[in-house]
Amino acid sequence: MLKHQHSSIVALFIQITTTLLVCLFVISQSIITMSLFEWSISQGLLAGLISYFLRMPIWWTLIQLMFVPLCITTLALEISSLWFLSLFLCLLLIYGKTYKTQVPLYLSSKNVNAALETLLPRQDQFSFVDLGSGCGGLLNNLAKVHKNGSFYGIESAPLPLLISKLRSLPNQDSCKIFWGSFWEYDLSQYDVVYAYLSPVPMESLWHKARKEMRPGSLLISNTFLIPGITPYKSIELNDFSNSTLYLWKI
Repeated sequence: MLKHQHSSIVALFIQITTTLLVCLFVISQSIITMSLFEWSISQGLLAGLISYFLRMPIWWTLIQLMFVPLCITTLALEISSLWFLSLFLCLLLIYGKTYKTQVPLYLSSKNVNAALETLLPRQDQFSFVDLGSGCGGLLNNLAKVHKNGSFYGIESAPLPLLISKLRSLPNQDSCKIFWGSFWEYDLSQYDVVYAYLSPVPMESLWHKARKEMRPGSLLISNTFLIPGITPYKSIELNDFSNSTLYLWKI
């Protein structure tokens, strides 16, 4: 039901609708006497239930459940609005346009690094790109081991971009980080494309890969499958999230 709709727009609609319903109920009756905080709990439960039945991601359900009660709580505690502005700016620097891309910040584990080391060529020259490279840990670790490779990262969030650029200074000849959306970059120049995204963009990524990547190049996805496309190989990783690497040859 939500496949073709932006989750944040749906979430906003649910919040507005449930808040209006609770307000109308309060105005139209005088039997039930509850505090403002108790009414906010009722609104949160209603919004959470609707989100659950619409099969929204679990984090959206939790946000819907807690949003209004937390707003009422912070107003009651008279917390300075500057704290919220600071928090918002920090989240913006860390996560960038997650609300638009539907791709949160995921950090690849050491097990991913070890698995990729065995997959990449040992002698032949190759190019590797990390779509949404985060803080650059994976790229820099691979660049230290594979001197025969050229490593590239594309990141749109400001703070991870800055961290990854600083980390790549010792390997700047073989490891380069670019700012922006990977949708705007041509994938034809890379032999290996690595992505740790989310379920939302995987189908679109496959269309982009089929259109741009060279025959024989490799697309690797951490955790998330491409709908309807069977990978030619999968590697289970014994890491903290029990993730799996999925490989497709173009």
